[in-house]
Amino acid sequence: MIKYVFLITILLFGGCSFKSEPNEWAYKSSNAFGSYTKNFLMGNDLVAKNDLKRAVTHAKSSADLTQLARIYLGVCALNMSVGIDDKCKTYTDMSDVAPAKFLRSYYELMQGTISEKEVESLDEKYQHFALSIINKNYAQAKKDIFDTTNISSKLLGASLLKEELTFDEVQKIIDAASFYGYKKSVIYWLKIQKTKTNDINTMRLIEKKVKILES
Repeated sequence: MIKYVFLITILLFGGCSFKSEPNEWAYKSSNAFGSYTKNFLMGNDLVAKNDLKRAVTHAKSSADLTQLARIYLGVCALNMSVGIDDKCKTYTDMSDVAPAKFLRSYYELMQGTISEKEVESLDEKYQHFALSIINKNYAQAKKDIFDTTNISSKLLGASLLKEELTFDEVQKIIDAASFYGYKKSVIYWLKIQKTKTNDINTMRLIEKKVKILES
């Protein structure tokens, strides 16, 4: 993801008014979306909704809609990472006015339809994972997931491979989400973990955990 540089605010003539800096809208939008990501995954839905509204509002300050498209894709990715069926319609409805190749490639990766040609448009940190998916090298793809230090990328990658993950591998995802206090993710992955065992006692313990967390 592109990092925006926040320029130091300059006081005009020693007065109390502030100058609006170039790309300040982009910084504010990116910052608000970062807050949205955390609150969404923590299950703070009302706060997250307000964060997203701010992120979108700031992104709409420019005729360059790349940031807005990035936000809509980010929302889609987060939804998918907690099991919410999302075809990224908000993004696809506006993709013609934000045609950046890396956005389209990221979308195709999430939908499981990315081609080798599109991989080169992805951020370098996602390219190896994408190629592993294309080549159905799931062992390597899982290694890529567990090696990444970006928690949201880890959660999304795991959701794309949830059918391939074992009970113990799902536990690693639960542990990672728990470390960050991402309650919504923890609940989702506990439910996935329940499908990975035939042991009745284990299933009951998982059900009890979910019930407690959801209460």
